[in-house]
Amino acid sequence: MSHDDSKTPWAPRVVKIVKTETGFGFNVRGQVSEGGQLKSINGELYAPLQHVSAVLDGGAAEVAGLKKADRILEVNGVNVEGATHRQVVDHIKSGGDVLTLTVISVSQQEADRLEPNEETTNFPSYDYSEKRSLPISIPDYEYKYNDQTGERFVVYNIYMAGRQLCARRYKEFSNLNINLKKEFMGFSFPKLPSKWPFALNEQQLDSRRRALEQYLEKVCAVRVIGENEIIQEFLTDDDQSAKNKIDLKILLPDREVVSVNVPKNANTEEVYKVLVTKIGLSLEASRYFALFEIVEYNFERKLAPNEFPHNLYIQNYSTATSTCICLRKWLFIVSRELSLSYDEQATTYFFWQAVDDVNRGHIKAGDRLYQLKALQDATKKHEYLKLVREQDGYGGIVFPHCSCDSRKEGHVIATVSASSFELHACKDDGTLESQVITFSWSSIVQWDVDDEGMVFAFQYQRPDKPARWIRIFTNYFHFMNDCFERLKEESVMFSKGRKGQPIEQESQLDQSGSDENLSS
Repeated sequence: MSHDDSKTPWAPRVVKIVKTETGFGFNVRGQVSEGGQLKSINGELYAPLQHVSAVLDGGAAEVAGLKKADRILEVNGVNVEGATHRQVVDHIKSGGDVLTLTVISVSQQEADRLEPNEETTNFPSYDYSEKRSLPISIPDYEYKYNDQTGERFVVYNIYMAGRQLCARRYKEFSNLNINLKKEFMGFSFPKLPSKWPFALNEQQLDSRRRALEQYLEKVCAVRVIGENEIIQEFLTDDDQSAKNKIDLKILLPDREVVSVNVPKNANTEEVYKVLVTKIGLSLEASRYFALFEIVEYNFERKLAPNEFPHNLYIQNYSTATSTCICLRKWLFIVSRELSLSYDEQATTYFFWQAVDDVNRGHIKAGDRLYQLKALQDATKKHEYLKLVREQDGYGGIVFPHCSCDSRKEGHVIATVSASSFELHACKDDGTLESQVITFSWSSIVQWDVDDEGMVFAFQYQRPDKPARWIRIFTNYFHFMNDCFERLKEESVMFSKGRKGQPIEQESQLDQSGSDENLSS
């Protein structure tokens, strides 16, 4: 329906909320299923609407004029009549730090009629309908000793998809259950095994282990609970065990999974050094590989040197794979790859990564696809690489689709390669469109990141035109910046090249002035 500017307090109005340190400052409540019967609100018929169940005193929403019981018609210009609670929350979260709502205020009498059973509390409403099956297990238990008190106790080892997350005592499970019930008051939790005042025998301990495992399976299967920070903290080891060594699984490019024994608090650089020794990667080749995190959309993110790989097990505990960490090539310029042709191990890794990139569609094989498929054998890796390196997209890193200030509607897919930086227009769901903008490295003047806004920005200049900034809003803004920095490093490192070999990137890459205004 149209939204007029009538001054009546019950007419639809637009509220613009700017997020602060306390967030947007309001809670949303409403139906968990889509659609529903039309209801009369202030004399007009609407599909079921999510509504504001609480407004934080002095918060951003209150300052903007949002009121408790307001009905939400639109979120950032998207009509949400009949939408589920989760859909509306996702729209709110995806809009960045500025939120625009079209809402309808109602009288207290109208609110009571629409939501007669709603409690007047500030507890958020949760959607418990979305569930998933997680490979969480407690395969065993073990005895521990407290050196200070001499206490002997049992801990239950918790695993996800074959990788150990943590070890917890029964009383910690009991505390977890209490905290979850406080947060998710509307959920019917499974029963924990009973507390027993006497020492348990082995049969009783194993029975408790199975019951605790079933409890975790049922609780973590509800997405909104499994992703809550209470569960996340429970599945994270405490600081006291940080120096204990664990077996960290890492996926190699040839699809072999190897385990390295490292301290839980080992950072990326420390883990990488152990891995290089374990697999026998040469010192020269090790300069051109790195550890990456496996994330969604067939995409891997390079780990920062000071990250803790074991912590990623916790952040990605719901994945069904044996590991979320992998080894991948960290090299853009093909001429350097060619100089490593004598290294069979590095060449094998280059080969398998190229196979993956072809299968993902990142390398545009075209009419060469059948020929590449025929060479898809490690014994033919040199032939395969010779052919695939001639194809468009080889050696590039393709980022998941995201928004960009150069597009009013839709998203872009960014690709970083030795030849250029490319932005391919796509729809909000990632469906490719026809427009592609290619920026040569010689046209890119500088780049920067905005941590607060989660923005990667670069400035480019076309001949006879003023320089212009473009901002890309992506969760992987730091990784995108790392790619630019790596290319700058490679362009200097290999600028002279090897005799008889071409240099893909000779233009000067310059990253200057971190205090530039990204919105300019």
